[in-house]
This record gives sequence, structure tokens and C-alpha cells, in this order.
Amino acid sequence: MRTLLLYPLFPKSFFSFDKVLKLVDRKALIPPLGLITVGAILPQEWEFKLVDRNVQDITEAEWDWAEMVIISAMIVQKEDFLAQIREAKRRGKRVAVGGPYPTSLPDEAEAAGADYLILDEGEITLPMFVDAVSRGEPRGVFHAKGEKPDVSISPVPRFDLLNKDAYDTMAVQFSRGCPFQCEFCDIIVLYGRKPRTKTPAQFLAELDRIYELEFDQTIFLVDDNFIGNKRNVKLLLKELKVWMADHDYPFRFMTEASVDLAQDEELMELMVEANFNAVFLGIETPDEESLAVSRKFQNTRDSLSEAVEKIVRSGMRVMAGFIIGFDGEKTGAGDRIVRFVQKSSIPVALFSMLQALPNTALWHRLEKEGRLRDKLGNGNQTTLINFVPTRPVEEIAREYVEAFWQLYDPIMFLDRTYRHFMMMGAPRNSAKISRRSLSWKTIRALLIIVWRQGILRKSRWKFWIYLYKINKHNPKVLDQYLTICAQLEHFYDYRQIVRNQIETQIAEFLASEEAEQESMLKQPEKQPEKQPESAAAA
Repeated sequence: MRTLLLYPLFPKSFFSFDKVLKLVDRKALIPPLGLITVGAILPQEWEFKLVDRNVQDITEAEWDWAEMVIISAMIVQKEDFLAQIREAKRRGKRVAVGGPYPTSLPDEAEAAGADYLILDEGEITLPMFVDAVSRGEPRGVFHAKGEKPDVSISPVPRFDLLNKDAYDTMAVQFSRGCPFQCEFCDIIVLYGRKPRTKTPAQFLAELDRIYELEFDQTIFLVDDNFIGNKRNVKLLLKELKVWMADHDYPFRFMTEASVDLAQDEELMELMVEANFNAVFLGIETPDEESLAVSRKFQNTRDSLSEAVEKIVRSGMRVMAGFIIGFDGEKTGAGDRIVRFVQKSSIPVALFSMLQALPNTALWHRLEKEGRLRDKLGNGNQTTLINFVPTRPVEEIAREYVEAFWQLYDPIMFLDRTYRHFMMMGAPRNSAKISRRSLSWKTIRALLIIVWRQGILRKSRWKFWIYLYKINKHNPKVLDQYLTICAQLEHFYDYRQIVRNQIETQIAEFLASEEAEQESMLKQPEKQPEKQPESAAAA
């Protein structure tokens, strides 16, 4: 079976990093780990080609070659996902789909023409799909029916299908699921609240394959909460640090974790020893009332700013996610988030308006209350809130735009980035990484950063002062510091996109509200029904 694994386009978003990728001559931030895992689970006598549309378009030869097209997508990829289904069907191809978006809203993929819906997790449903195809069945919907697979049976992904020079960061996975119950999160809906992990040997086999293929990028563990199963994570890290030392530290790692990481010094120490240099935290908001409303109780147990500082001082850079628009939220939430980010010296803060994602506890509650406006929140940073909030939509949106603008003001960004790296201390394990020779692409990127941030912008004096101080007092983080400085090139432009698109949507929203009110006013008043004379007499 000649199988085309197709990954749809991402819209321009916070994590598209367009300008940064151009600086280092990469096409996309991260590869489609789900699809190369699908390629490993399917029968290996099948033939595979991978086309990531964020890297390259599909050629006519690839369309002609394919007997089956398999498309995976997240909700944010909806537009191109549906377009590629239609394009494949126009060409007479059989189409199978899977991933978070069709699992959450299968009817939309089916309406677009998909023949096979491979829902839930592929370790269970892909064999069902293969059996159906072998029997000659032209269509099918394959559910896990609540069952969660043992991920220790998952094979090494087909990393060989990737164009290794196209991606800025490599992707691997150790666990699925999260033990917490955040109301707005779809991870626990898709993967459950009992974290399932691979074995250390299994994970190291994946690293062996990546090392063998000579990938040299930072590796992102895409686990939605890497420390959800702390016992198993510690077992992995103890073996990983040995593997890393034996291979002369060929990789840096980054991942996502809950804030309670700061409570476990042994875990932080093991992560640093294994060469984890960055972690993404879902902080969401400094407002404790909003955290309680959203059931993110794990963020209310200790001081959030102290937790961030502990993690940074352990030797890991912190990125963090923030959300505005929770029920009961008081005016000024955007400004409070900006103050928290500046105080905590978090360089990269992912910020968005709350979206009710399909089948989450928030989605079901709002649907029951009749407050959903659009049942498909897409998680992008340029989309208005998709439900009726407890304070005016316009107020939330304007706070959001202003906060986003301030967060990526060049001077504010450089101030907190400098403080962050001075707090971090020197990396412990940088042997092979620090010896890599500077390529022309790296030198060119550095020159562009120096020109824009050190000469053109109002931030130029800060840029040179901080660069000098980092080089003098903590020189081993200089490459990481400059990498984060480079990310400002993306955020500096993206904040204008956020402003433009949100303000357009605010105007459209207000116009529709006004039109609706005018329509209601024009409706004739309903006259009370005339009572029968006998009733009036009574």
C-alpha cells in the first residue's frame, strides 16, 4: 500500500516563529511526531512518504503515487486539514484521518469526505483500520471505546521519514495523560488522567535512532505534563543522564510540566543532570480566584513566583502559558499578568484568550448554560473568546491586546530575559554542544539580531549592556541568551498581527451585537391576548 502521510498547514501563530526560522534557515519549528508514529505502527511492508505542508507542498508526482492518504491534525489546523481531504477526494484517493481534531469533532472530517476515521490513540485503532482495509471495506470509523493503550508497546517512530534539516527542534514523547482536572484542558479528555509512560529502554532506543540519523537539534519532549508520573520519570532520568554522559551530551532537552515541579528538588536535579535546559509551565493567571474557578488547584498551593524562581535557579529556563477571560475575572487581569511576568522574569509568555475546546468540562458547562458562541475554539492567539463571558467581551479583548503589546515591548522583553539568564547560572553539561562549530547560518542570524536590536531599535543600549554583562558574568549561557533574543524578532511582529486581527473581530462583534439589538427593537410588541368576557367578569 503506497501511503502518503500528510500534515496540514498551521496558521501564523505564537509558536510559528516565522522570522526566527528564517534566521536559521529552517522551515518549521517541530516535526509531526504523531504521523511518524503512525508510520511505525502501520504494516512495514507498506510504502510511506511524508509531506509536511509547513515544510513543502505536495507535488503532482506524490499525489499520483499515493494509493492511501492519511491526514492528522490539531484543531488549529482545521482549515487546511479540511481542504486537503477535499483535494485528495477530488483526485480519487482514499482518505483516512486521525489526531486530536477529528477525534474531538469526527462529523466535520466525515462531512469533508474522509473515508476512514481513525479516532483516539493509534496503538488501538490503527490495527482496526488495517484489518478493515485488508477486508476491502471502503469506509469505517474506528473507536477505542474508552480504552487507553499501553504506550510501552508503541514502536520507535519513523524518524527516517523526516527531512532533518527542515526542523528547528526534534520531538519525542515519554508519557500521555495528566493527573490534574483543569476545566479548560482537552488533554485529559483525549488521553485521560492516568499518565502512561514508555519504559526507559524504549525511550533510549528512540534517542539511539535519532543519534544514528545525526539529528543535532534540541529535543522537545511533547508530553503535556512530563512529570505526571514522577516515579517513572525519575527512573527514566537516572538512565538518561548515563546515556547522555556516554554520548558526550549530544542534545539539550525541553518539555512541559506542572508547577509542582518546584516542590521536588530531586526531580529538578535529575532533569538538569540529564541536560534539560527549559521547561514550559501552565501558570494561566496570578489570580487565585480564577485558578479555583478553572479547577487548576495545583497552582494555588504555593507562591507561583517563588515556584518559577526555584525552577530557574535549578538551571532550567522557564516558559509559561497565560490565559485571560475566566468566569468571575475582575477588570485589569491583563495588567496583572504583565506585572507577574515582569516580576518573575519569564522571557517567553504564551498568552491567549480562553477558548472552550470541544468536550472539555468547560465546554459542557457552557453548553448547558447556553453560553457557547462557537463550538470550535481553535486555541490560536488571534481569536476572540468563543463563549459569553462574565464581563464584556470588548473589555477582555482590549486588555488582552494591550497586555500582549507590552509583553513583547523590546525593552521589557530584554529586561526580563537578562534577569532570567543571570538567575539561571551556568549549564552543567555542554560538552559536545559547546564545541559545535559556528556555521554561516548562525553567524548570519547573529548579525541580523545585532543590526535590528543593537542598532535600529530603541532597545539598542539595553541590548549591548546586557550582552556585555551576560558574557562577563555567565558566558556559558550566551548562546541560549542570544537564541531567546532572536525570538523577539517573531514576537515583535506577531504582536501587531494580534492587535490587527483582534481589533477587527471586536469591530465585527460590536456591529453584530448592535444589529441584533436593532432587530429586536424593530419587532412589534406582542399584544396581550384578550381574555374571555367570563374570565374578565370573574
